[in-house]
Amino acid sequence: MSQHSLSGKPFGRLLLTGASGNLGRQLRSTLGDWADSVRLSDVVGLGETASHEEACEVNLSHREAVMRLVEGVEAIVHLGGISVDAPFDDLLDANIRGTYNLYEAARKHGVKRVVFASSNHVTGFHPVTEVLDADAPQRPDSLYGVTKCFGESLSRYYYDRFGIETVCLRIGSSFAEPKNPRMLITYLSYRDFIELVRCSLFTERVGHAIVYGVSDNPATWWNNTKVSFLGYRPRDTSMAFGSNFPANRRNSEHTDPARLFQGGSFVLGAPIGSANE
Repeated sequence: MSQHSLSGKPFGRLLLTGASGNLGRQLRSTLGDWADSVRLSDVVGLGETASHEEACEVNLSHREAVMRLVEGVEAIVHLGGISVDAPFDDLLDANIRGTYNLYEAARKHGVKRVVFASSNHVTGFHPVTEVLDADAPQRPDSLYGVTKCFGESLSRYYYDRFGIETVCLRIGSSFAEPKNPRMLITYLSYRDFIELVRCSLFTERVGHAIVYGVSDNPATWWNNTKVSFLGYRPRDTSMAFGSNFPANRRNSEHTDPARLFQGGSFVLGAPIGSANE
């Protein structure tokens, strides 16, 4: 239990970056159940705030602003940054410099737990015939994936050097429902995403952990056995959506690189709308 909570909630103040994004919006209302105060950050407007929320419009590439943002928080859920493949200079500011600034601020302010939104695109150039676990080699499928590899390595350094624990969430495809046949494998329901964040924040000791963000789907490319200590047990499945994508023999031929590799269209160098695909 937090020593800084006045209400008996697990945390006094949590920081959520990327609060205006798809997953940030899903998580935002739940965080109030876990903390007295929730500090929200994004580069765009955060809308109306609840009584327990603090809204901060912050560009994470601005070091001093991030230093102020992190002051007084006990744990960070870092969803901020660019979530599609993009020109390197854009990714450099948002995903590399921004993530560094956040960890350096966490170090200076004594924050000891970060939940980092990594991506399945860290391992996107593994073939679809493989089942990966937490120790699978990084094989990024895009510059976006490369920036998430950086984030995972940076968080490992800050754990080994400074003791800041991180759970890296290699998020699959988190939407209300799968949008294409690939997502029947990579689907992560919003409810399971929130549960995964809860496990990442509430588990007493996590060290530096890598977990694949995926629901209990009939087929899978990912195995979370090595991080079973987190207690994450998905409750949802893509099975209910299987009839949305009837099998097509022509489409099932494995000649297209986007079907040969786990990263899907990202291996072709074409952004497909969201990194959570």
